[in-house]
Amino acid sequence: MVSFWDYLRRDRDSFDTGSQYKITLTKSQPQHALTGPAATTGYLYVNLHWTTRTAESTAPGASLKRLLSPRILRPMEPDSYSRPQVNVDLDLACMYELADGTTGVVQPLGKYFGDLQRPPYIKLSGDDVYGAPSGETMYINLEKKDQFRRLLIFVYIYDDTPAFDRTHATVTIVPQTGPRLEIALDQRAATARSCAVVLIENTGDGQLTVRREVRYVHGFQSDLDRLYGFGMQWQRGYKASTPES
Repeated sequence: MVSFWDYLRRDRDSFDTGSQYKITLTKSQPQHALTGPAATTGYLYVNLHWTTRTAESTAPGASLKRLLSPRILRPMEPDSYSRPQVNVDLDLACMYELADGTTGVVQPLGKYFGDLQRPPYIKLSGDDVYGAPSGETMYINLEKKDQFRRLLIFVYIYDDTPAFDRTHATVTIVPQTGPRLEIALDQRAATARSCAVVLIENTGDGQLTVRREVRYVHGFQSDLDRLYGFGMQWQRGYKASTPES
């Protein structure tokens, strides 16, 4: 018997993202409308993938300092010593507001993984800690599109360490049909701990509007909540290996 998650994986593979053309949402072209079957069929697939930058590349002016240093005349050190990598734990999450006014969050923190067949009709497939090739994946049930008012896809750093400037991160949104959408988190926001990536809104005319945000904040979920007015109450939380408070 095929499990539900096996079905989703097979459904995701059927998107054939290699043949889909891509639209990159940018500051100059921040918006795209999902219309017709793309907005009402199956599941919307949202993926976060990232790789870590080398530690040396994060320092402003590091290349110039190295060029002017007397060490430039010495033999180069092995790359593993001169450019160590750092591990960053990024989490994919979603704040939602449903048509009836219900608000909530889907995120690994606190094990709020969601549900596809019941409200909020959003589900996280798991929590990737080290930026594996598959990244972190979220599914949104578009058969329940009319139940959504707005969805804020965001990314946060779990371990409290500001490190967006040490990652190359991309959020990809893949509908059943039509182009896949890519949003790059390419700003060097060295002190930020959270980033509002994209806002998906039900415009009430049979379509969903996807708008690039890429707004970095120094704080966490509560700061994003205040920024977008979801009106939720927040408390300190921990992942599964640590007791919640």
